Amino acid sequence: MSPSPSTVRLLRSSRLSTQVPYAYAATTDAPARLVFTAGACPLDEEGRTVAVGDLVGQTEQVLINLRAALHAAGADLVDVLMITVYVATTSREDLAAAWEVVRRAFGDHDAPGTLLGVTVLGWPDQLVEVEAVAVAHPDATEPQS
Repeated sequence: MSPSPSTVRLLRSSRLSTQVPYAYAATTDAPARLVFTAGACPLDEEGRTVAVGDLVGQTEQVLINLRAALHAAGADLVDVLMITVYVATTSREDLAAAWEVVRRAFGDHDAPGTLLGVTVLGWPDQLVEVEAVAVAHPDATEPQS
């Protein structure tokens, strides 16, 4: 979706571990039009929770929905400055499974992120939610589908 190269720069520090799968910070040049997404949920077009009981399937749908919201604002995953991933679990294995789906979707753009296990999320049978802060391209328009 990005009509021009992203202005997001991912930052690392020689004083922090290199063993983490994400950048520690991100920046962009001013002026920038920032995009703050609502938490993307694993819902279909009719508002039904998809992939009930399937953490990986729900995370994949969440990322489809997140990209749709970003596209509407003139951005894409490479324009993301930061993400927050919420997983309804007490299991580190579930957290890792959701994070792996997110990492795969973002590819080399390892934006800073926070991964949280929470008690419950808002929709029935919802296991995962992802929110993002991104930079929109001023000349971008929403693609027609």
